[in-house]
Amino acid sequence: MQRQKGCIARDKRSGVWNFFWREDGKQHSKKIGVFPSKQAAWRAAMPLRHALESRTPIIPQPSTVPLVNDLVEQYRKTKMPERLDTRRGYESWLRVHILPRWGRTPITELHANEVEMWLQTLALAPKSRVHVRGILNSLFEFAMWSRSIPMQTNPISLVKIKRASKRLKRPRSLTEEQFHSLVSHLKEPFGTMASVCVTLGLRISECLALQWADVDWLNCSLHVQRAIVEQNVDTVKTDESEQTIALADELLERLKVWKQATEFPANTDWIFASPVMLGRQPYSYTGFWRELDRACAVVGIPHLGTHSFRHTYRTWLDSIGTPIGVQQKLMRHSDIRQTMQYGEALQADLREVNGKIGQMALPC
Repeated sequence: MQRQKGCIARDKRSGVWNFFWREDGKQHSKKIGVFPSKQAAWRAAMPLRHALESRTPIIPQPSTVPLVNDLVEQYRKTKMPERLDTRRGYESWLRVHILPRWGRTPITELHANEVEMWLQTLALAPKSRVHVRGILNSLFEFAMWSRSIPMQTNPISLVKIKRASKRLKRPRSLTEEQFHSLVSHLKEPFGTMASVCVTLGLRISECLALQWADVDWLNCSLHVQRAIVEQNVDTVKTDESEQTIALADELLERLKVWKQATEFPANTDWIFASPVMLGRQPYSYTGFWRELDRACAVVGIPHLGTHSFRHTYRTWLDSIGTPIGVQQKLMRHSDIRQTMQYGEALQADLREVNGKIGQMALPC
């Protein structure tokens, strides 16, 4: 597109507009940025064009576009999520993947096609790639929010990830028999911890953060109001996660037995306080994981993570015919679609249903 002085052209691959001009018999160019139309690009190029028309030499200025490294430092101070568990995840993706590859790259040089091809090379599950893309997307938006770069189309929003919702590993759920066998081989208080998780669907971070004051013995309920991440007290994952939950009589009795056995029964003590830490901290996730791994080996169950208890809880809710809306409330999810991603149908339930259908279709 020709004008009195200079012209503009759009790079089809990156979507970036460039301003071209000739001076002293040589062709020069300067990047303008990403714009929705030629008219918008021309408006951004007007200072360059006026400089040519007034015969004012164009002196290249040092780039003011921040590098991803510098932007991450600013982001950490002002916009990084405060919840410890989320922050830990962000820091892991940044340290292991994003900064080694893009740290010394100006933020505006992150182009959709390059980022998409790079994500495909990472040995990560599709869902993990989605997390990495999300952080890059947040960094670009932060650059615009902080006025480090002009408002423009975020190229990371164009990045697509194949099979983004597909799991590489199916979630594990236990049958009643498997769970009873496993708990019988777990040392205390880990057996009680597993019972609390599978009976209430608690996350392990919520279970470890329970204090005796959270138990309402008179009204048979438990108040879930905090979490522990790497031995640091934190908030629960979502607003919906903070709830008062009804306790079954059997679970209440098991908690009473443990309260009588523990060295730390005061209201302000952790329910699962660690003797090694003199009760100042609860048992660690790692300690529970190791004990769970040992018991699984004894019972002959492939190793499972603590989140399998939450999947088992949802599977059992389904097995006893709990309406999905009630399941969402019990799982303390804000979105019912998240509830649907938990659990699996037990083979015994599938056989029972097919047996009933068979009786309907093929009466004796």
